[in-house]
Amino acid sequence: MSERKKVLVAMSGGVDSSVAAIILMKDYDVIGATLRLFTNDDIKLSKNRSCCSLDDVEDARLAANKLGFNHYVYNFGDRFKECVIDKFNNSYINGLTPNPCIDCNRFIKFDALLKRAELLENDYIATGHYVRRRFNEKTGKFMLLKGLDPSKDQSYVLYGLTQYQLSKTLFPIGEFTKDQTREIAQQYGLANASKPDSQDICFVPDGDYASFIEKYTGKKFPDGDFVDKNGNILGRHRGIIRYTVGQRKGLGIALGTPSYVISKNIENNTVTVGSNEDLFTDTAYACDVNWISGDAPREPVRVTARVRYNQKEQPATLYPLENGDIKVVFDSPQRAITYGQAVVCYDGDVVLGGGTCRFDGELA
Repeated sequence: MSERKKVLVAMSGGVDSSVAAIILMKDYDVIGATLRLFTNDDIKLSKNRSCCSLDDVEDARLAANKLGFNHYVYNFGDRFKECVIDKFNNSYINGLTPNPCIDCNRFIKFDALLKRAELLENDYIATGHYVRRRFNEKTGKFMLLKGLDPSKDQSYVLYGLTQYQLSKTLFPIGEFTKDQTREIAQQYGLANASKPDSQDICFVPDGDYASFIEKYTGKKFPDGDFVDKNGNILGRHRGIIRYTVGQRKGLGIALGTPSYVISKNIENNTVTVGSNEDLFTDTAYACDVNWISGDAPREPVRVTARVRYNQKEQPATLYPLENGDIKVVFDSPQRAITYGQAVVCYDGDVVLGGGTCRFDGELA
């Protein structure tokens, strides 16, 4: 009888990763691991406010104790600061709108944690992401597929995975719906069975990105001009990091018609506003591209693609560029394609890869 393989389950404290551990217990020796990524002091959060990371560590520990396997806490605070928080701040300061969850998956969960797991002689890591992994016998490559529950699919934030990372990662709940996941947790009597899903970026729990950046960096971002597409001054903005493409609320100017942020100019410290129609374009350029298969296409290819997490994929043509970047031309114009966000491309349910949307026609 062969020895059971070991899997290190990344337990966030939520119901999804706890149920992932439950499913794996049948066939693997399971160990739980929760990542300590920051403290209140790290993110300049007042002492009298609850630090979500501490609460989550406790929830994960209780789940592991209930299920009967060991649980450990690993401190990846320094790497999280460097690869996620600092990058988040620098992106906003340079006029981009980043997705830190993508960077956390890329640099922390599927890099730093995987290396730690291998050091401790685990065969796999596992997470509670709603995605599926499949091995293609014909190509000899692993494929990343969307989760079966379209309302919970998390493939958008995992396009950065490599073949090696996929070969070492299990996604036990990718076939389930959220309701099914909660039912399993209830059957096992887990205290987090009804715990709400987290909505905000973990290190900005109140959602006020601009205040976080100012407190964390110690920098102040000066007022500047709102302008129209012709450069005419329309009013004053309160600091360029407070605005993102597509934003309507909180502009503080009344122009008689609905107005939206359509672009930002860091050098001139201006925010350009226009109509909703001005937000639509059919082309996205992207850099820092990753292909799940490891092989970039050499010719244009038909895909479906999305430019934000909750968007439904749209038909498009992907054009590989000579410098390794890509150009994605949608069949119909898309609203508010935003620099710093990801464009992720699919072939049906299979994730082909993606990259970071950059400024049109020039390297970001």
